Amino acid sequence: MGTKHTRIADGDPTDPDDLLPEQSVLSLEEYLEMQAAIGNRTRFEIVYRLSHADELTPTELDSVLEIDDSTLHYHLNKLRDVGLIEKRVRTERDSDGLYTYYRATILGDVLLEHGVEELLRREWDFSEAYDSREN
Repeated sequence: MGTKHTRIADGDPTDPDDLLPEQSVLSLEEYLEMQAAIGNRTRFEIVYRLSHADELTPTELDSVLEIDDSTLHYHLNKLRDVGLIEKRVRTERDSDGLYTYYRATILGDVLLEHGVEELLRREWDFSEAYDSREN
């Protein structure tokens, strides 16, 4: 696997905490918790599906993920705890009897678009750097 050997560039902070603005809404630990949460395959897929749909019910998520209800709700709660998704509850049930919906937050959308999805899209661009085979 190819590696990139660079040092911290002039002007870049030496302490990762200094990457955040002074009045940051979230701490570095909170950003890292988001990254860790989305690092789980099931949670990544939940955020991915919610980000690419307006909103989905637990029933709709369950049907595409094919996991049991308690596991789904465990992952939904974890994603809500770190701020990647949000829950919306209707005061009245819809025609299917459903009234709880989930959607990705702006942070969830950004983490996908500029994080994992970007890395996956760019795989073709840097596949040679990871190719350890001799030519």
